[in-house]
Order: sequence, then C-alpha cells, then structure tokens
Amino acid sequence: MTDPVRPPEIAEALGRRVMGQPEAVKELSIALAKKLQGLSAGNVLMVGSSGTGKTTLMRAIEVWLAAREDPRQDWPLIRVHANVLAEESSRDRPGESILLRLLERTRERYDELPTPQLLERAANGLVFVDEVDKIRSHVGGEPNTRGIRAQEALLTLIENEAVPVRLPDWAGGEAVTVDASRLLFVAAGAFEGLYEAVYDRVTIGADRGSLRAMSVFENAGTVRQELQFSLRDWLRYEDLFDYGLTPQFLARFDSLVLLDDLSEDVLVEIFLDDPESGLQQAREYFSSLGVEIAISPAAVRRIAQEAVRQPRLGARALKEVFRRVMREVEFDPKANVGSVLMVDLPEVEEALKR
Repeated sequence: MTDPVRPPEIAEALGRRVMGQPEAVKELSIALAKKLQGLSAGNVLMVGSSGTGKTTLMRAIEVWLAAREDPRQDWPLIRVHANVLAEESSRDRPGESILLRLLERTRERYDELPTPQLLERAANGLVFVDEVDKIRSHVGGEPNTRGIRAQEALLTLIENEAVPVRLPDWAGGEAVTVDASRLLFVAAGAFEGLYEAVYDRVTIGADRGSLRAMSVFENAGTVRQELQFSLRDWLRYEDLFDYGLTPQFLARFDSLVLLDDLSEDVLVEIFLDDPESGLQQAREYFSSLGVEIAISPAAVRRIAQEAVRQPRLGARALKEVFRRVMREVEFDPKANVGSVLMVDLPEVEEALKR
C-alpha cells in the first residue's frame, strides 16, 4: 500500500501553475489530500477579483489529477457557470445534468470501462461552479428569482445523496439513482461590490470607527495618516448573506478562501513563467515566423506596473498591456524587425502612449 499523498506535495505541484495565491493553493491541497484518502473533504468557496487565478487553479487540479499514476483516483472535473445552473434549475434537472456531465467527462478518458465503473468515478468527481456571485438572491434590492432557484438547486445536489439520473442511450438509457455524497464542490466568484460594501460597514456603517488610521512614514521624513483596509481582515459571513448568498447555501461550504489581488512582483513572475502568458504565446507565434523575442527586465517591470493599475483584471491585464506593445509588429514581423525583436523600455513607453 502506497503512502497517502500529503498536502505539501499537492501544493508544490499546483503552485507551479498558480502564482501569488498560497492560501487558496493550500486550502485546495488539503481538500484533495482528504479526498484521495477517501475521507470527507469540505466544499470550498473562493472570493477573488477577475484574473486572480480561480479558474487557473481548477485547471491545475485537473492536470494534476490526470497525471496521477493511480487511475482509480483520476476523477473527472467539470466547470459549470452559475448562470447555466440557474437556467437548468428552471427545468428541475440541475443535479442530473451535472452528474451526466461528469459521466461524459469520465467516458472521454475511459471509454472502455463498463457503465457501472464510469458512474462510480463520475460520482467521485469535482464540480467547479464559476461566477457563483451571479446567482445572488437579490440584485439592486429586488429578488432575483433565477438566483434563488439556482442556489436551492445546488444546495439540493450537495445535500442529496440519492440523485435520480436518466442515463444516455450509450449507457443503456435506464433510470438509476446515483450517490452524490462524495462529490467535491468548489464555487468561486469575483463578488463585485463586496469590497466596497465591507469597507463602508467598517468606516461609515454599523462598525464605524473599527478601522483605525495608521501612521505612514514617507521618504521626506513626513508622516501621514492612512486607512489600511484588507477585505481578508474584515469579511464576515453576514456580509455574504447581505450580498445575496443564503445562510443555508453558505453552510454547505466548509472553507472560505479570499484570493489576493496580484502584486507587481507576482505579475512579473506570471508574465515570465506562466506557460499561458502573453509573452510565451508571442514567442510561439514569432518563432513560427523565424523571429526570436528578447525583452529587457526594465520592459517587463514597466508592463507589470501598467497591469497592476487594473486590479480588477488581475493577470488578464498583462495580456492587454503586452498586446498594446506588440500590436504594431505582429502583422509582419520579418518586415519590421528582422530575425530578432528586442523589446526594451522605450518601446514599451511609446506603445503605452498610443
């Protein structure tokens, strides 16, 4: 019998693809380690701005699971948009729909297995519910019926250990009952407006005066007072209730993880090392045309500085900024730069003026 996989081993693997989010990586690694041992792994709710790595983390988990040597623990992972759940809840079939998606994903990898074994693996799968903040129970003070139905449908699936499913024709077409108690749910959303709502609560609202100003020393020797607010320090479950997630729904998530906005240093690391970064994609494109890209550290730092000014875009801002830098030479690189394209600070500054 092999030794169980420990959370640090999983975190090391996930951390190669997910940068700047150690807490989220750690929390998901713990959940996976428990699941690998056949133990109960609590569902996870992630709160983070767009581009901070929520979807990237789930992709990293999917890749890691698929690469494991023990195929019995190669569980399927599906990503479902919360609005799709809202639509399917109107037809009273979200639970069946999710399990059928897991079954199809399992079949893609193991089409030689009989249906009972495919169902067994599907029932051990991971469900990533993206943009869960879009199914809030109210919007602008008005009830959001679709959101309420979607939360109730997802809650029913999480709590219901016996989900009726009509199998597709290729699996026999019969009606079966699937034990869904071993599914692991990870829900994530940007929760636009939550930061501002909590900030208002601790500065001008019910908890006014709780956030104290800190003395900040500047280079010239002067001192100024500054309110240093971190959502991580002040977020309460009540804030999520007020946002529109019901207490019953939130109670099914054991862990609440806040993803940090990406710092300039983390953006530099992503730009240089992420295999899906704009730099790596550009290198592949230019290489196919016989052109090599060289970029100076100063240029990289300036691109990150521009991207960090758009915190709501996270790592996606890097691609937007780099696209502006490369736009003029991508049409016909050979005619513009020859065999080597050198990107330095002046080129970046000039592009950002356009």
